[in-house]
Amino acid sequence: MKAANVSCFVFKFIRIHRRELCRARTAGQQSSTTQFQQDCSPGHHLAFNRCIGHILHRRYSTESSVKNCQGLLYRNHGDPSQVVQLEPMELPPVGAKSVLVKMLAAPINPSDINMIQGTYAILPDLPAVGGNEGVGQVTEVGSQVTTLKVGDWVIPRDAGLGTWRSAAVWKEDDLITLPSDIPLLSAATLGVNPCTAVRMLSDFEALKSGDSVIQNAANSGVGQAVIQIAAARGVHTINVVRDRPDLQQLTDRLKAMGATHVIKEETLRRPEMKELFKTCPRPRLALNGVGGKSATELLRQLQQGGTMVTYGGMAKQPITVPVSALIFKDVKIQGFWVTQWKRNHTQDEGAMRTMLDELCSLIRAGKLSAPACAEHSLQDFQKALDAAMQPYSSAKQVVVM
Repeated sequence: MKAANVSCFVFKFIRIHRRELCRARTAGQQSSTTQFQQDCSPGHHLAFNRCIGHILHRRYSTESSVKNCQGLLYRNHGDPSQVVQLEPMELPPVGAKSVLVKMLAAPINPSDINMIQGTYAILPDLPAVGGNEGVGQVTEVGSQVTTLKVGDWVIPRDAGLGTWRSAAVWKEDDLITLPSDIPLLSAATLGVNPCTAVRMLSDFEALKSGDSVIQNAANSGVGQAVIQIAAARGVHTINVVRDRPDLQQLTDRLKAMGATHVIKEETLRRPEMKELFKTCPRPRLALNGVGGKSATELLRQLQQGGTMVTYGGMAKQPITVPVSALIFKDVKIQGFWVTQWKRNHTQDEGAMRTMLDELCSLIRAGKLSAPACAEHSLQDFQKALDAAMQPYSSAKQVVVM
């Protein structure tokens, strides 16, 4: 090809690139025109086909987003305040079946803390980036990616990706899309607690409107989601919380979400429970996130043939099951781990999609809101970690990028 023709083609490609740049900026992305013009200017040492590569490659991320990537890493297990550090990270190239994701927000969950401490059921190889949940936006896609596009909001399908970072390159199959018309904090906190709540309310007892559920840890992220989803289905909730100085304030907040009753753990052992059951039936389902004596007291409240599902053990104490409950009340004791549910349904795209669509519909309808959140920057991670480990905390700590 003659030099004059080369220059003509280059000029046309630069114009095309500028149009693509404007579109990308309209979508909230950025690009580096200067470097492109330098690379593709006539007489530059780069081959002409590299100019074409710049145009045809579906890339809208900035160079700075790659160079300045940071993450919260830990190289040893231990106290999160001691072992987690903010470090620069080098991102790998985007492969044919992978995408570049700019993280938007990621919460700190108890399971994240347990992973760092080395006490969780699954532990990533060290060094590792903290965080199992969060929402990000796709800024670049590989040539063979078919289910994701630039601009999509995405969340992890499974635990262990490490979401406490400003950007990451992940496989297409590791992510699932969320609509971007829901609030950011709702999207960031959707993948663990609300999914746990909706599965426990759906998979163990065939609850119908007018039935009752009892739960401890009612002010936790799971507990708040249970209250709201149950209320949307017409199911009563009896919500057990620990006594605290701001108990009335907490009670009012949970009732505003749709809680039928909010009681202290001590009340479970008192005659007041008989009065409570005059206004709603004994529960068919008990949800235990604490363990120990609290779980045993939940069991005692179940109706004949009811089920207690354990999804957490904050008290770090075993569950004692009265023999009479097993023999004479025929109660069922089961466990639930949302990570295992997701893995069991890896090949069932419809199950995950249906669940997320249901939750997003509730969010849009104003029937499911994110838990109370405290926002922190990556640089302020120490404050976020310290707050996440405090007792009686009703706010979820969220790192916003």
